[in-house]
Amino acid sequence: MRDKLERQIAQGSGQAPADLVLKGGRVFDLVTGSLFETDVALCGDMIVGIGEAYEGVREIDVTGKTLVPGFIDTHLHIESSLVTPFEFDRCVLPRGVTTAICDPHEISNVIGADGIQYFLDCAGHTLMDIRIQLSSCVPATTFETSGATLDVDDLLAFKDHPKVLGLAEFMNYPGVLARDPACLAKLAAFSDTPIDGHAPQVRGRDLNGYLAAGIRTDHETTTADEAREKLRKGMHILVREGSVSKDLESLIPIITERNSPFIALCTDDRNPLDIGEWGHLDHMIRTAIAAGVEPLAIYRAASISGARIFGLRDRGLVAPGWRADIVVLDDLERCSVDQVICAGRVVDDAAFESRGHVAPTGRNSVRARPVTARQLQSPAYDGEVPVIGIIPGKIITEHLRLTLPLSNGHPQIDLGQDVVKIAVVERHGKNGNIGVGFVRGFGITRGAIASTVGHDSHNICVVGADEDDMAVAANRLGEI
Repeated sequence: MRDKLERQIAQGSGQAPADLVLKGGRVFDLVTGSLFETDVALCGDMIVGIGEAYEGVREIDVTGKTLVPGFIDTHLHIESSLVTPFEFDRCVLPRGVTTAICDPHEISNVIGADGIQYFLDCAGHTLMDIRIQLSSCVPATTFETSGATLDVDDLLAFKDHPKVLGLAEFMNYPGVLARDPACLAKLAAFSDTPIDGHAPQVRGRDLNGYLAAGIRTDHETTTADEAREKLRKGMHILVREGSVSKDLESLIPIITERNSPFIALCTDDRNPLDIGEWGHLDHMIRTAIAAGVEPLAIYRAASISGARIFGLRDRGLVAPGWRADIVVLDDLERCSVDQVICAGRVVDDAAFESRGHVAPTGRNSVRARPVTARQLQSPAYDGEVPVIGIIPGKIITEHLRLTLPLSNGHPQIDLGQDVVKIAVVERHGKNGNIGVGFVRGFGITRGAIASTVGHDSHNICVVGADEDDMAVAANRLGEI
C-alpha cells in the first residue's frame, strides 16, 4: 500500500510521469457545476491530477470531449436483463455504467444461496464494479411457491464479503409494519449497512414506521407527490426507468439541483433489446435533459449521489484521490459516450477478453409437471369476476371486477373486453400448484405466451386466449 501511495503522490505532483493522461478535454465539475479545460492524470485505478498539464506513459487525446464520473445503477437484478453478469458488463459498461448495485433476488428465489455465490464469483472478474445487496425476501411472499428460502443466517454468511454492501429491497413492507419476527431479525442483523426499500404507495404513518426500521431508499415511487413526501422524510429516491417500469417522466419535477443529493438513478431492469436500441443510464440522462432537467442535477444523480447513498466514498467525481471511473462524452446534453475508463483501464475488446471465467449455474431448474387445458379452468364465480388490469409502463396494476360469460358457472375468456386468461404454474418441482385468473390489457386475440421469468418466485406464467394453447406454451418451457 505504501508503494502505491508513493506512486500516486509522485505522479499527482508531477514528479513522475502519470500512468495515463487524458489530454485536452474539459471536466464537468459536479461540485460547482462548472466546465473547465484540463488534463486528467491517472495512476493505476486512481485519478491523481486535474487542473494542470501532465505528461504520461500513455496519453489519449480527448480534445473537444467532456469528462464526467462513471455512472452508477443503484438498483437492478442483472439476471432480469436475461444475460449473465459477464454479458451485462459487455453491454452496459461501454455506455458509461462503471458501477452496478445488484440484488440477485431472482436467481436466489430459484436456487437460493448458490445464486448469490454465483454473482459474487462473477463480480470478481467483471470490468465494471458489481456490488451486491443481499436478497432480503426469498421467498418474496407466502402466496406463491418459491424455489428456495434464505433466512437471516443464510444472508449473514455473505455479509463480510468485500463485494457485499448490505441488504436488498425489503419488499415485505406489510411484514415490517406488522413487526414480523423474521423481518425484524434481518433488519437488525444488517442495521449497520445500507438497507434498500421497496414501498410502492406507502404513505403517512405507515411510511414513518417503515423508515423507522432503518430503511433508506425507494425505487418504487411512481408520482412526484409521493416522492416529495418521501424526500421530506429523509428517504433517498432511486428514479427508475426500465423496460417494464417507467417512472422517469413522472418524476422529472423532483430532479433538481436542490434535491439531487437525495436522488439517484436505477433501471430495475432493462432488457438487451432496449439497451441496444435506447441505452441504459445514458438514456435516462439524455431524456431528462431534453425534458428540462439541469445537467448538473441529473449527472449528480447518475454518479456522486448514488455513491454517497450507498457508502461508496471513493467514486463519483473527476478529482484527485477518487477512483478513476471516467466517461468521455462527445456531447454533454445528449450523453453520447465516446469511451470509458473503469478503475483506470480503458474499456475495449482487449480488456473484456482479459476477464476470467465462472461456470454457469442454475441449469435444469424448470421441473414443472405437465399441464392440461382442463387444469386451466377458472374457479366458479357468482357475479362479477376479479380481473387484473394492466397499466402500461407501470409495475402496479388495477383490481377490476367485470362481468364475464359463463360456462357451467365458470367464467370464460372475453375478447370483446380484452380479457384473457392468466395462469401461474409451479415450476420448482415442489407441489404442482396452479393458480388461474383473468387479465385485461394484453391485447392478444389468439394463441398464448409463457415465461419462466416472473417476479418474484419465477414460476411459469402463461397468458392466452385459448386454454389448449396455454397448455402447449407452459409445457414447452418444461421441455426446453
